[in-house]
Amino acid sequence: MKIQLKEIKIKEVSKGYINDNEEGVVGYSSKLNIRPKYQREFVYKDKQRDAVIETVKKNFPLNVMYWVKNEDNTYEVLDGQQRTISICEYVDGKFSLNSLYFHNLTNVEQDAILDYKLMVYFCEGNDKEKLDWFKTINIAGEKLTEQELRNAIYTGTWLTDAKKHFSKTGCAAYNMGNDYMTGIAIRQDYLETTISWLSENKIEDYMSKNQHEPNANELWLYFQNVINWIKVIFPNYRREMKGVAFGILYNKYKSEKFDSKKLEKEITELMQDEDVTKKSGIYEYVLTRNEKYLSIRAFTDKQKRESYERQKGICVKCKKKFELIEMEADHITPWVKGGKTISANCQMLCKNDNRIKSAV
Repeated sequence: MKIQLKEIKIKEVSKGYINDNEEGVVGYSSKLNIRPKYQREFVYKDKQRDAVIETVKKNFPLNVMYWVKNEDNTYEVLDGQQRTISICEYVDGKFSLNSLYFHNLTNVEQDAILDYKLMVYFCEGNDKEKLDWFKTINIAGEKLTEQELRNAIYTGTWLTDAKKHFSKTGCAAYNMGNDYMTGIAIRQDYLETTISWLSENKIEDYMSKNQHEPNANELWLYFQNVINWIKVIFPNYRREMKGVAFGILYNKYKSEKFDSKKLEKEITELMQDEDVTKKSGIYEYVLTRNEKYLSIRAFTDKQKRESYERQKGICVKCKKKFELIEMEADHITPWVKGGKTISANCQMLCKNDNRIKSAV
């Protein structure tokens, strides 16, 4: 890859600046693509954005930026998007600093900002070289997520349409599924989660296969089906539902018939069960019947010691004597049959017998 360092004035970069949510962000007399498709949305907080402008006004150096030169003599911002947008938005009068907009400044102050020189590395190379370089320099600032890096590799018509549904502030996926999803849409969390569900965690394979498809209708319809299924099966919303891997449950149980009223009654009881330490796992449990999702409260060391002394160190299954460290606590009456995690319901088994019992 060919790399050349140049000084570019802010007046040149901000000339012809346009920030369009649908079409993208351009500057440098329309020759610079400030936010290529593989880049993230603007994620700087006001404090970070203001710090960039303060740095420029004080004529302190900003970190070096990287642009990629294309064959048609246009450019793409490889690194420095957040700083570039911050600068251009300020010059364009989109926000103020210390209650002063750019147009409130004196001509001398305005000229000082416009004549500020940005240090920019111009990079030329093929797609693989550009993407490798992109990953290499992604070590500071707002570090890219795994999904943002995937977007850099599999950019295309499919991704553009997918981001419209899943990756914008207030996007359709957010409006429909925010109660059930964790993460931030503009950091690609909704997109990553949904692809993971649909592809059974083969995200790269799915994006590679669909890279040049005209739209992401399959993914969007799948997401809507998952959310609608949740609302039918679990109509009574609780905050514990946020972050549950509902897509995985949908894939396995979407064709089964459930009585939502019976499920709700059981969920209500489990929510009140003090032995259930992971309330969010209740939703997975009532469908799978796997107790691991509930993180059933374990017996305390005191309860184990009481049972061990009561049994005189004898395993109730094999009738052999063991040291306490060689034994494990077990519910006499299983939790699923109403047994509680209390001293009276605790028995000590040797590790072998306890594991045999657990496997049954």
